[in-house]
Amino acid sequence: IKLYVKRVFISDEFDEDLMPRYLSFVKGIVDSSDLPLNVSREILQESRIVRVIRKQLIRRSLEMIEGLSKKEGGEDYKTFWESFGRNLKVGVIEDTENRERLSKLLRFYSSKSEDNMIGFEGYVERMKEGQKGIYYMAADSVEVARAAPFVEKLVADGYEVLYLTEPIDEAVVTNLAKFGDHELVDVSKEGVQLDDEQAQKKLDDANKELKDLLVFLKEALSDRIEKVTLTNRLLDSPCALVTSKFGWSANMERIMRSQAMGDNRAMEYMKGRKILEVNPDHEIVRGIKVLLDEDDKERARDLADVLYETSLLTSGFNLEQPKDYASKVYTLMKIALGYDIAEDEPAPAPAAAAAPAEESSSSKQQQQPQQPKVEAVEADVVVEGKGGEPDPWGKK
Repeated sequence: IKLYVKRVFISDEFDEDLMPRYLSFVKGIVDSSDLPLNVSREILQESRIVRVIRKQLIRRSLEMIEGLSKKEGGEDYKTFWESFGRNLKVGVIEDTENRERLSKLLRFYSSKSEDNMIGFEGYVERMKEGQKGIYYMAADSVEVARAAPFVEKLVADGYEVLYLTEPIDEAVVTNLAKFGDHELVDVSKEGVQLDDEQAQKKLDDANKELKDLLVFLKEALSDRIEKVTLTNRLLDSPCALVTSKFGWSANMERIMRSQAMGDNRAMEYMKGRKILEVNPDHEIVRGIKVLLDEDDKERARDLADVLYETSLLTSGFNLEQPKDYASKVYTLMKIALGYDIAEDEPAPAPAAAAAPAEESSSSKQQQQPQQPKVEAVEADVVVEGKGGEPDPWGKK
């Protein structure tokens, strides 16, 4: 921003005083007749006129962006968003006074619009009847968000889920909290239940039936999870790990771990408590219950460990012991290939053992150096002085 006073150029170094950081991409000229010619940074900071100018600049900039977003076709705003979308997201975090106006300019991918971004207003227009919250899922990409277990049932029932694919997105919606009268709901956290009376009644009946299973899972994984509950928001997955409402999600925890200047002590109490939500209709869950009914707790505990570590991966967390998990997967692969891991390896049969012994003895003989063969030769006996022949050995 270039500042003029009575058409006299003063400076172009007062950007921070005249415009907020998130609108730093805006270029323009300000000409005021109410400021002194010898204006300085101290005067700008204390001047009421400068505060009025700042508000006017922000208002006109947002009006310009809003006009761009309402153009038909949306191609112009799409180009603008690709270049300066992150600036507006920073504005939602920093500019509390204009947060509501900025929220209408945000764009995200969703489960019903994976190719074209939509805003909150478009989401609200497509909401199902009786839906109270705006659901969102934070992940590294649209593909990862689509495959998350948290969105399975929601998408199948026709609910739209926003996919937040940039690191700053989760901080934006956390600061925004609400859009109009609709609360922003993170589907990877606890407390998400579908408004279905029939499904809720079915869940209550399952709680009574699987009470012992929930107690067993809590005891088997006591040092790793906060609690175990049944849920009706899973479809194909046996379970999922969610976090408490007021802690970091798996995505935010991963982002904070990657910070070069992160505080490890702060991470310990900001990490969300892990809660295991179990799908009561899944075959694996029912199979573990059968093992408990047969009093086979050892196998049930092994399956509970594999179930927990697999849900860590599918829910976006990092494995605590990757090597141990890999060993369990290899064991399952051996079982699938027909190996009986419970029995020791059988001893070799006598006939089979004899053959290698013969082979080893023959190999030893081959390794020894061969002795030259000795042929029998008939010797002539020579008698001294017999037949008048001299002694061939020169003896007398």
